[in-house]
This record gives sequence, structure tokens and C-alpha cells, in this order.
Amino acid sequence: MAARTVIGATVKAVSRQRKFAARKAALTLTPAAVNKIKTLLEGHQDTIGLRVGVRQRGCNGLSYTLDFASEKGKFDEVVDQDGVKVLIDSKAQLSLLGTEMDYVENKLSSEFVFHNPNIKGTCGCGESFNI
Repeated sequence: MAARTVIGATVKAVSRQRKFAARKAALTLTPAAVNKIKTLLEGHQDTIGLRVGVRQRGCNGLSYTLDFASEKGKFDEVVDQDGVKVLIDSKAQLSLLGTEMDYVENKLSSEFVFHNPNIKGTCGCGESFNI
């Protein structure tokens, strides 16, 4: 199974002053993210959802990966929200706990944005982070 990157993602550090309530899902999706994932999955009958992971990359240590998922990995966590499935890679589960995934479009770019309360620092370009 070859990994195919879907689209770029950036990191937004969440202020430590904000308190998060306990959530059932490790990852929540905004309506914009749900709509974009539905659009991306159209015409891909062999996929069951979108896989989110992290890998070592960038000037700050970690970056997000987004790929089409054709099967669930043994330790993947599945977030099923509003008709879309997002599979969280087992290596990314702790670093994504309590994260909100959004999709943002403006005149110059369109990207998934992760609002992650676990991040201690990000790089200047917003593509990598550390925990």
C-alpha cells in the first residue's frame, strides 16, 4: 500500500489559557473539514477515509501527514463524524489528543489546519511542531 499525500496542513498552537473539556474522540472536525474530506473522497471507491499521522520533519521536529486510507491499521483509531471517517495512525494518537481539525480557504491558499492543545512550539512557517 503506497502512501499518497492528499493536501498540505499547518499547525496552530492553542493558548494554554483555554481549558478543554474531556472529549470522546481524539480528534474533532469542523463542518468545513467534513465538507472538504467528503469532496476529497468522492470518486475514490477503494478508500474508507482519510488517514492522519505525524512524521519527523521540518525545523521543529514533527509535521502532519494526510493520506487516503484503503484499510484500517491494527492500532488505528477511527473518528467517524458527520458521515466521514478519519483514521488516526497509532504513532499520532497521543500527539493529536483533543485536537480540532479545520479546513481554511483564502485567496492565496487552502489547507487543513490543526488546532492542537498539546503543542509546545511551532516553526515560523507553521508546518512543523514539537510536543
